[in-house]
Amino acid sequence: MKFNQATDYAFRIILYMSTLPFGTRKVGAELAKTSKIPERFLLKIMRYLVNAKLLHSYRGVDGGFTLAKKPKDISLYDVVTAVEGDTYLQHCLYDAESCSRGCHGQCAVQEAVGKIQAVLIEELKKVDFETLAKRERSIHISMHHVV
Repeated sequence: MKFNQATDYAFRIILYMSTLPFGTRKVGAELAKTSKIPERFLLKIMRYLVNAKLLHSYRGVDGGFTLAKKPKDISLYDVVTAVEGDTYLQHCLYDAESCSRGCHGQCAVQEAVGKIQAVLIEELKKVDFETLAKRERSIHISMHHVV
């Protein structure tokens, strides 16, 4: 399983915004530069995050983006589903009729992979961006103290 590039970029955006005081507004160009994301791709990702109600979008001279929720209320799972939709490790986990063997959900592999998927989703839901932002800050502080 691999998250797509847009999801990685969305993680960067939400993480960066989570390190700022809540309510801080940032324009797209600054987010693109700070997060090292191509500006042409950034707006597409921002639409996903706004549609998922993870970010607020503001128009006009003082426009930009803010977090719509506190970082502690945004999980890795929220970002993944905002960008990729529901993610399944195997096609038959969401469409039992798609199995070419005709198992209709009665398969040892499907059962095992389904359990793994449930654990993965639960773990993604446990990781919030407040925790990640704290860790990010400590990483950067320790990097600046290296001699």
